[in-house]
Amino acid sequence: MLEQKKLLVVMLGIFLLILTGCGNQTPIEDPLNYEVQSFSYTNQNGEAVSLDDLKGNVWVANFIFTNCETVCPPMTAHMSELQEKMKSKGVNARIISFSVDPEVDTPEKIKEFTAPYSISFENWDFLTGYSQKEIEEFARESFKTIVQKPKTGDQVVHGTSFYVIDQNGVVMKDYNGVENPPYDQIIQDINALNK
Repeated sequence: MLEQKKLLVVMLGIFLLILTGCGNQTPIEDPLNYEVQSFSYTNQNGEAVSLDDLKGNVWVANFIFTNCETVCPPMTAHMSELQEKMKSKGVNARIISFSVDPEVDTPEKIKEFTAPYSISFENWDFLTGYSQKEIEEFARESFKTIVQKPKTGDQVVHGTSFYVIDQNGVVMKDYNGVENPPYDQIIQDINALNK
């Protein structure tokens, strides 16, 4: 009788361990698990947008700047296409584009930059209102990517990925934002996080 009780306790312990382990699994395969540092920046309308404002939402992020002569125009066009695909499929997520040239990129300059694109500001914020040093550290610490403004010239070196961030502010995945972004995979991953 004592042996049966011991066996029952051991089996119950194993069952609880398995149950606990299952609760920690993420719906995303091979998540990056980068924690986004707390922030509060200014959007294209001069309004504050913070990490706290995004909590509870899945969001997609990238890094751009308005004077960019190479990767930012196609990245913005691709993000606009992703926004349209999300809307047509009823996918719920916010979009955040961080300026990597904040001293140049005022809200007014950002609105000029976005004018040629088919963009809805309903769920897309372009953020600025911080120092160059701050965005360089934020990109490195939160997204493990480079942002570097050279001493001469106006072309900022920066990463070109799209990132999906979960409801708790954790970067789950990154994707190519310049050439053939995997729209379907991004939407699938957003939907998995939204379940």
